[in-house]
Amino acid sequence: MAKREGLEVSIAVADAAMLSDVDVVAAYPITPQTHIVEHLAELVADGELRAAYILVESEHSAMSACVGASAVGARTFTATASQGLELMHEVLFIASAMRLPVVMAVANRALSAPISIWGDHSDAMAARDVGWIQIFVENGQEAVDNVICAFRAGEDKRVLLPVMIHLDGFALTHVIEPIELPDKKAVDRFLPPFKYPLPLDPEKPVTMGALGSPFIYTEVKWAQEINLENAKDVILEVWREFGKAFGRKYSPIEQYQTDGAKTLLMTMGSYSETAMVAVDKMRGEGKEVGLLKLRLWRPFPHEELRQAVKDAEVLIVLDRAISFGGPGGPVCSEVKAALYGEEKRPKVVGFVGGLGGRDISMSGFEEMVKRGVGIARTGSKREFEIYGVRE
Repeated sequence: MAKREGLEVSIAVADAAMLSDVDVVAAYPITPQTHIVEHLAELVADGELRAAYILVESEHSAMSACVGASAVGARTFTATASQGLELMHEVLFIASAMRLPVVMAVANRALSAPISIWGDHSDAMAARDVGWIQIFVENGQEAVDNVICAFRAGEDKRVLLPVMIHLDGFALTHVIEPIELPDKKAVDRFLPPFKYPLPLDPEKPVTMGALGSPFIYTEVKWAQEINLENAKDVILEVWREFGKAFGRKYSPIEQYQTDGAKTLLMTMGSYSETAMVAVDKMRGEGKEVGLLKLRLWRPFPHEELRQAVKDAEVLIVLDRAISFGGPGGPVCSEVKAALYGEEKRPKVVGFVGGLGGRDISMSGFEEMVKRGVGIARTGSKREFEIYGVRE
Protein backbone atom coordinates (compact mmCIF):
# COMPACT_ATOMS: atom_id res chain seq x y z
CA MET A 1 0.00 0.00 0.00
CA ALA A 2 1.16 3.53 -0.78
CA LYS A 3 1.93 5.57 2.33
CA ARG A 4 0.58 9.13 2.53
CA GLU A 5 1.79 11.45 5.26
CA GLY A 6 3.07 14.93 6.00
CA LEU A 7 6.75 15.00 5.07
CA GLU A 8 9.42 17.61 4.54
CA VAL A 9 10.02 17.55 0.80
CA SER A 10 13.77 17.01 1.20
CA ILE A 11 13.11 13.92 3.33
CA ALA A 12 10.64 12.64 0.76
CA VAL A 13 13.20 13.08 -2.05
CA ALA A 14 15.69 11.01 -0.05
CA ASP A 15 13.00 8.38 0.52
CA ALA A 16 12.35 8.29 -3.24
CA ALA A 17 16.03 7.55 -3.82
CA MET A 18 15.83 4.76 -1.23
CA LEU A 19 12.71 3.33 -2.89
CA SER A 20 14.69 3.32 -6.13
CA ASP A 21 17.36 1.05 -4.57
CA VAL A 22 20.32 3.34 -5.14
CA ASP A 23 23.69 1.64 -4.80
CA VAL A 24 25.89 4.71 -4.27
CA VAL A 25 25.33 8.17 -2.81
CA ALA A 26 28.21 10.65 -3.08
CA ALA A 27 27.39 14.12 -1.83
CA TYR A 28 28.56 17.27 -0.12
CA PRO A 29 26.26 19.45 2.03
CA ILE A 30 25.12 22.84 0.83
CA THR A 31 22.03 24.84 1.77
CA PRO A 32 19.20 24.23 0.89
CA GLN A 33 19.74 20.61 -0.23
CA THR A 34 21.57 19.35 2.88
CA HIS A 35 18.55 17.62 4.41
CA ILE A 36 18.32 15.32 1.37
CA VAL A 37 21.79 13.85 1.76
CA GLU A 38 21.66 13.96 5.56
CA HIS A 39 18.58 11.76 5.52
CA LEU A 40 20.20 9.38 3.05
CA ALA A 41 23.21 9.13 5.39
CA GLU A 42 20.83 8.25 8.24
CA LEU A 43 19.08 5.61 6.13
CA VAL A 44 22.41 3.99 5.25
CA ALA A 45 23.69 4.16 8.85
CA ASP A 46 20.46 2.63 10.19
CA GLY A 47 20.59 -0.20 7.68
CA GLU A 48 17.36 0.82 5.93
CA LEU A 49 19.25 1.49 2.70
CA ARG A 50 21.95 -0.89 1.53
CA ALA A 51 24.20 1.53 -0.32
CA ALA A 52 27.71 2.93 -0.26
CA TYR A 53 27.73 6.48 1.11
CA ILE A 54 30.85 8.29 -0.04
CA LEU A 55 32.01 11.26 2.03
CA VAL A 56 33.80 13.77 -0.17
CA GLU A 57 35.51 17.11 0.29
CA SER A 58 33.63 19.16 -2.32
CA GLU A 59 30.86 19.07 -4.90
CA HIS A 60 33.47 18.60 -7.63
CA SER A 61 34.56 15.45 -5.83
CA ALA A 62 30.95 14.37 -5.31
CA MET A 63 30.21 14.38 -9.02
CA SER A 64 33.58 12.79 -9.80
CA ALA A 65 32.71 9.94 -7.42
CA CYS A 66 29.29 9.61 -9.04
CA VAL A 67 30.91 9.33 -12.46
CA GLY A 68 33.16 6.52 -11.28
CA ALA A 69 30.33 4.70 -9.51
CA SER A 70 27.98 4.92 -12.48
CA ALA A 71 30.71 3.79 -14.87
CA VAL A 72 31.05 0.46 -13.04
CA GLY A 73 27.29 -0.10 -13.17
CA ALA A 74 26.04 1.27 -9.84
CA ARG A 75 22.73 3.11 -9.57
CA THR A 76 23.98 6.49 -8.38
CA PHE A 77 22.37 9.50 -6.74
CA THR A 78 23.48 12.88 -5.44
CA ALA A 79 22.07 16.32 -4.65
CA THR A 80 23.38 19.87 -4.69
CA ALA A 81 22.47 23.54 -5.07
CA SER A 82 23.74 26.91 -6.29
CA GLN A 83 27.53 27.30 -5.95
CA GLY A 84 27.79 23.55 -5.41
CA LEU A 85 26.29 22.92 -8.84
CA GLU A 86 28.76 25.40 -10.31
CA LEU A 87 31.73 23.78 -8.54
CA MET A 88 30.84 20.44 -10.14
CA HIS A 89 30.21 22.15 -13.51
CA GLU A 90 33.34 20.69 -15.11
CA VAL A 91 32.34 17.13 -14.30
CA LEU A 92 28.71 17.54 -15.42
CA PHE A 93 29.89 17.54 -19.02
CA ILE A 94 31.83 14.32 -18.44
CA ALA A 95 28.83 12.47 -16.99
CA SER A 96 26.61 13.27 -19.97
CA ALA A 97 29.25 12.76 -22.67
CA MET A 98 30.18 9.37 -21.22
CA ARG A 99 26.49 8.34 -21.08
CA LEU A 100 26.35 7.80 -17.31
CA PRO A 101 22.79 7.89 -15.88
CA VAL A 102 23.46 9.63 -12.57
CA VAL A 103 20.34 11.14 -10.97
CA MET A 104 20.76 14.43 -9.11
CA ALA A 105 18.27 16.52 -7.16
CA VAL A 106 19.07 20.23 -7.49
CA ALA A 107 17.59 22.48 -4.79
CA ASN A 108 17.61 25.62 -6.92
CA ARG A 109 19.20 28.61 -5.24
CA ALA A 110 20.51 32.00 -6.36
CA LEU A 111 24.15 32.33 -7.36
CA SER A 112 26.55 34.73 -5.65
CA ALA A 113 27.41 37.60 -5.44
CA PRO A 114 25.94 38.87 -3.18
CA ILE A 115 25.60 35.65 -1.22
CA SER A 116 22.03 34.41 -1.17
CA ILE A 117 20.71 31.19 0.28
CA TRP A 118 17.26 31.78 -1.20
CA GLY A 119 15.87 30.33 -4.36
CA ASP A 120 15.78 31.29 -7.99
CA HIS A 121 16.79 29.52 -11.20
CA SER A 122 20.17 31.11 -11.90
CA ASP A 123 22.01 27.88 -11.00
CA ALA A 124 19.82 25.79 -13.29
CA MET A 125 20.20 28.17 -16.21
CA ALA A 126 23.98 28.27 -15.80
CA ALA A 127 23.90 24.48 -16.29
CA ARG A 128 21.40 24.35 -19.13
CA ASP A 129 23.93 23.24 -21.78
CA VAL A 130 25.74 20.45 -19.92
CA GLY A 131 23.91 17.68 -21.78
CA TRP A 132 21.71 16.41 -18.92
CA ILE A 133 18.01 15.68 -19.02
CA GLN A 134 16.45 18.40 -16.82
CA ILE A 135 12.98 18.30 -15.24
CA PHE A 136 11.31 20.98 -13.07
CA VAL A 137 8.78 20.10 -10.36
CA GLU A 138 6.33 22.34 -8.50
CA ASN A 139 5.62 20.38 -5.32
CA GLY A 140 6.87 17.53 -3.17
CA GLN A 141 4.75 14.83 -4.79
CA GLU A 142 6.12 15.71 -8.19
CA ALA A 143 9.66 15.62 -6.80
CA VAL A 144 9.18 12.09 -5.41
CA ASP A 145 7.57 10.81 -8.58
CA ASN A 146 10.13 12.29 -10.92
CA VAL A 147 13.15 11.03 -8.98
CA ILE A 148 11.81 7.52 -9.55
CA CYS A 149 11.01 8.29 -13.20
CA ALA A 150 14.49 9.79 -13.66
CA PHE A 151 16.18 6.48 -12.87
CA ARG A 152 14.00 4.59 -15.31
CA ALA A 153 14.38 7.12 -18.13
CA GLY A 154 18.09 7.81 -17.65
CA GLU A 155 19.01 4.12 -17.33
CA ASP A 156 17.02 3.04 -20.38
CA LYS A 157 19.48 1.58 -22.94
CA ARG A 158 18.02 3.90 -25.56
CA VAL A 159 19.00 6.89 -23.41
CA LEU A 160 21.83 6.35 -20.89
CA LEU A 161 21.97 9.98 -19.78
CA PRO A 162 22.17 11.72 -16.40
CA VAL A 163 19.08 13.50 -15.08
CA MET A 164 18.59 16.61 -12.91
CA ILE A 165 15.38 17.04 -10.94
CA HIS A 166 15.00 20.74 -10.16
CA LEU A 167 13.04 21.73 -7.04
CA ASP A 168 12.96 25.25 -5.65
CA GLY A 169 15.13 25.81 -2.61
CA PHE A 170 13.25 26.48 0.66
CA ALA A 171 9.95 27.07 -1.18
CA LEU A 172 9.89 23.29 -1.60
CA THR A 173 12.88 21.70 0.12
CA HIS A 174 11.99 22.78 3.65
CA VAL A 175 8.20 22.67 3.36
CA ILE A 176 6.10 19.90 4.90
CA GLU A 177 3.45 18.61 2.52
CA PRO A 178 1.09 15.64 2.32
CA ILE A 179 3.04 13.25 0.11
CA GLU A 180 2.20 9.76 -1.06
CA LEU A 181 5.26 7.54 -0.99
CA PRO A 182 4.69 4.72 -3.48
CA ASP A 183 4.65 1.14 -2.27
CA LYS A 184 8.09 -0.46 -2.55
CA LYS A 185 6.80 -3.47 -4.48
CA ALA A 186 5.06 -1.17 -6.94
CA VAL A 187 8.28 0.80 -7.45
CA ASP A 188 10.18 -2.46 -8.01
CA ARG A 189 7.71 -3.44 -10.73
CA PHE A 190 8.04 -0.03 -12.38
CA LEU A 191 11.82 0.37 -12.04
CA PRO A 192 13.86 -2.65 -13.18
CA PRO A 193 17.34 -3.35 -11.77
CA PHE A 194 20.07 -1.25 -13.37
CA LYS A 195 22.25 -3.18 -15.80
CA TYR A 196 24.76 -0.84 -17.39
CA PRO A 197 25.65 -2.31 -20.81
CA LEU A 198 29.32 -1.26 -20.81
CA PRO A 199 30.56 -1.29 -17.20
CA LEU A 200 34.20 -0.75 -16.36
CA ASP A 201 35.80 -4.08 -15.45
CA PRO A 202 39.36 -4.60 -14.14
CA GLU A 203 39.42 -7.89 -16.03
CA LYS A 204 38.67 -6.08 -19.29
CA PRO A 205 40.38 -2.68 -19.01
CA VAL A 206 39.29 0.07 -21.41
CA THR A 207 39.80 3.81 -21.68
CA MET A 208 36.73 6.08 -21.50
CA GLY A 209 36.67 9.75 -22.40
CA ALA A 210 40.13 9.67 -23.96
CA LEU A 211 41.59 12.28 -26.33
CA GLY A 212 39.26 13.19 -29.17
CA SER A 213 41.04 14.79 -32.10
CA PRO A 214 39.39 17.33 -34.42
CA PHE A 215 38.81 14.41 -36.78
CA ILE A 216 36.15 12.89 -34.52
CA TYR A 217 35.16 15.47 -31.87
CA THR A 218 32.39 17.13 -33.90
CA GLU A 219 30.79 13.79 -34.71
CA VAL A 220 30.85 12.76 -31.04
CA LYS A 221 29.13 15.98 -29.97
CA TRP A 222 26.52 15.66 -32.71
CA ALA A 223 25.78 12.09 -31.66
CA GLN A 224 25.37 13.34 -28.09
CA GLU A 225 22.88 15.98 -29.25
CA ILE A 226 20.86 13.48 -31.28
CA ASN A 227 20.75 11.11 -28.31
CA LEU A 228 19.45 13.82 -25.96
CA GLU A 229 16.78 14.87 -28.46
CA ASN A 230 15.69 11.26 -28.95
CA ALA A 231 15.50 10.79 -25.18
CA LYS A 232 12.25 12.78 -25.17
CA ASP A 233 10.30 9.86 -26.61
CA VAL A 234 11.54 7.61 -23.82
CA ILE A 235 10.77 10.23 -21.15
CA LEU A 236 7.20 10.47 -22.46
CA GLU A 237 6.93 6.69 -22.45
CA VAL A 238 8.17 6.55 -18.84
CA TRP A 239 5.68 9.22 -17.75
CA ARG A 240 2.83 7.30 -19.44
CA GLU A 241 3.84 4.07 -17.71
CA PHE A 242 4.13 5.89 -14.38
CA GLY A 243 0.64 7.27 -14.85
CA LYS A 244 -0.75 3.79 -15.46
CA ALA A 245 1.05 2.39 -12.41
CA PHE A 246 0.49 5.22 -9.91
CA GLY A 247 -2.31 7.40 -11.32
CA ARG A 248 -0.29 10.62 -11.62
CA LYS A 249 0.50 11.88 -15.12
CA TYR A 250 3.24 14.20 -16.33
CA SER A 251 3.97 15.90 -19.64
CA PRO A 252 6.65 18.26 -21.06
CA ILE A 253 4.31 21.27 -20.99
CA GLU A 254 1.29 21.07 -18.73
CA GLN A 255 -1.75 23.23 -19.41
CA TYR A 256 -4.10 24.81 -16.90
CA GLN A 257 -7.28 26.69 -17.79
CA THR A 258 -6.09 27.13 -21.38
CA ASP A 259 -9.37 26.42 -23.20
CA GLY A 260 -10.25 29.59 -25.10
CA ALA A 261 -7.39 31.52 -23.49
CA LYS A 262 -6.08 34.36 -25.64
CA THR A 263 -3.39 35.21 -23.09
CA LEU A 264 -1.09 32.54 -21.67
CA LEU A 265 1.30 32.80 -18.74
CA MET A 266 4.29 30.42 -18.61
CA THR A 267 6.02 29.44 -15.36
CA MET A 268 8.45 26.81 -14.03
CA GLY A 269 8.73 25.29 -10.57
CA SER A 270 6.88 26.09 -7.36
CA TYR A 271 5.60 29.50 -8.49
CA SER A 272 3.29 27.63 -10.85
CA GLU A 273 0.90 26.89 -7.98
CA THR A 274 0.57 30.58 -7.08
CA ALA A 275 0.07 31.35 -10.76
CA MET A 276 -2.76 28.79 -10.90
CA VAL A 277 -4.62 30.65 -8.15
CA ALA A 278 -4.11 33.93 -10.01
CA VAL A 279 -5.43 32.39 -13.23
CA ASP A 280 -8.50 31.07 -11.41
CA LYS A 281 -9.22 34.59 -10.11
CA MET A 282 -8.77 36.19 -13.53
CA ARG A 283 -10.95 33.53 -15.14
CA GLY A 284 -13.63 34.26 -12.55
CA GLU A 285 -13.51 37.89 -13.67
CA GLY A 286 -14.12 36.86 -17.27
CA LYS A 287 -10.55 37.28 -18.49
CA GLU A 288 -9.36 34.81 -21.14
CA VAL A 289 -6.15 33.81 -19.36
CA GLY A 290 -4.50 30.39 -19.05
CA LEU A 291 -1.29 28.90 -17.69
CA LEU A 292 1.47 26.78 -19.22
CA LYS A 293 3.84 24.99 -16.85
CA LEU A 294 7.15 24.09 -18.48
CA ARG A 295 8.31 20.81 -16.93
CA LEU A 296 10.83 19.38 -19.39
CA TRP A 297 13.64 21.89 -19.80
CA ARG A 298 16.10 19.57 -21.55
CA PRO A 299 15.46 18.25 -24.11
CA PHE A 300 13.35 21.30 -24.88
CA PRO A 301 9.80 20.41 -26.01
CA HIS A 302 9.60 22.46 -29.19
CA GLU A 303 6.62 20.78 -30.79
CA GLU A 304 4.60 20.61 -27.59
CA LEU A 305 5.16 24.35 -27.09
CA ARG A 306 4.00 25.19 -30.60
CA GLN A 307 0.82 23.18 -30.13
CA ALA A 308 0.13 24.70 -26.72
CA VAL A 309 0.31 28.32 -27.94
CA LYS A 310 -1.12 28.04 -31.44
CA ASP A 311 -4.44 29.69 -30.54
CA ALA A 312 -3.05 32.33 -28.15
CA GLU A 313 -2.47 35.99 -28.94
CA VAL A 314 -0.04 36.81 -26.11
CA LEU A 315 2.42 34.57 -24.25
CA ILE A 316 3.94 36.00 -21.05
CA VAL A 317 7.03 34.09 -19.89
CA LEU A 318 8.36 34.35 -16.34
CA ASP A 319 12.09 33.73 -15.93
CA ARG A 320 13.76 33.44 -12.54
CA ALA A 321 17.21 34.18 -13.93
CA ILE A 322 18.78 36.90 -16.07
CA SER A 323 20.77 36.25 -19.21
CA PHE A 324 23.21 39.09 -18.59
CA GLY A 325 23.86 41.16 -21.67
CA GLY A 326 21.30 39.13 -23.57
CA PRO A 327 17.64 39.64 -24.43
CA GLY A 328 16.32 39.14 -20.89
CA GLY A 329 15.59 35.68 -19.53
CA PRO A 330 16.96 32.39 -20.89
CA VAL A 331 13.58 30.62 -20.93
CA CYS A 332 11.95 33.45 -22.84
CA SER A 333 14.81 33.39 -25.35
CA GLU A 334 14.31 29.66 -25.91
CA VAL A 335 10.57 30.11 -26.32
CA LYS A 336 11.05 32.83 -28.93
CA ALA A 337 13.58 30.67 -30.80
CA ALA A 338 11.20 27.71 -30.77
CA LEU A 339 8.38 29.82 -32.21
CA TYR A 340 10.49 31.70 -34.77
CA GLY A 341 9.22 31.21 -38.29
CA GLU A 342 5.82 29.89 -37.22
CA GLU A 343 3.03 31.47 -39.28
CA LYS A 344 0.68 31.51 -36.33
CA ARG A 345 2.36 32.48 -33.09
CA PRO A 346 1.58 34.73 -30.14
CA LYS A 347 3.38 37.92 -29.21
CA VAL A 348 5.95 36.84 -26.60
CA VAL A 349 6.64 39.13 -23.63
CA GLY A 350 9.21 38.23 -20.98
CA PHE A 351 9.43 39.10 -17.29
CA VAL A 352 12.32 38.29 -14.96
CA GLY A 353 11.23 38.01 -11.33
CA GLY A 354 11.51 36.08 -8.11
CA LEU A 355 15.28 36.60 -8.00
CA GLY A 356 17.11 35.71 -4.81
CA GLY A 357 13.95 34.29 -3.27
CA ARG A 358 11.79 37.40 -3.63
CA ASP A 359 8.12 36.41 -3.55
CA ILE A 360 5.68 36.88 -6.37
CA SER A 361 2.15 37.04 -5.02
CA MET A 362 -1.11 36.22 -6.74
CA SER A 363 -1.62 39.92 -7.42
CA GLY A 364 1.90 40.02 -8.85
CA PHE A 365 0.96 37.50 -11.52
CA GLU A 366 -2.17 39.51 -12.25
CA GLU A 367 -0.03 42.61 -12.72
CA MET A 368 2.37 40.73 -15.01
CA VAL A 369 -0.52 39.62 -17.20
CA LYS A 370 -1.93 43.16 -17.34
CA ARG A 371 1.43 44.72 -18.18
CA GLY A 372 2.33 41.96 -20.62
CA VAL A 373 -0.88 42.35 -22.58
CA GLY A 374 -0.34 46.12 -22.62
CA ILE A 375 3.18 45.73 -24.02
CA ALA A 376 1.92 43.33 -26.68
CA ARG A 377 -0.94 45.59 -27.75
CA THR A 378 1.12 48.78 -27.98
CA GLY A 379 3.67 47.07 -30.19
CA SER A 380 6.51 48.10 -27.88
CA LYS A 381 9.92 46.93 -29.01
CA ARG A 382 10.85 46.33 -25.38
CA GLU A 383 9.61 42.77 -24.82
CA PHE A 384 11.36 42.18 -21.49
CA GLU A 385 10.98 43.67 -18.03
CA ILE A 386 12.38 43.05 -14.56
CA TYR A 387 9.45 42.51 -12.24
CA GLY A 388 9.57 43.95 -8.72
CA VAL A 389 12.61 46.21 -9.03
CA ARG A 390 12.60 48.95 -6.40
CA GLU A 391 13.27 52.28 -8.10
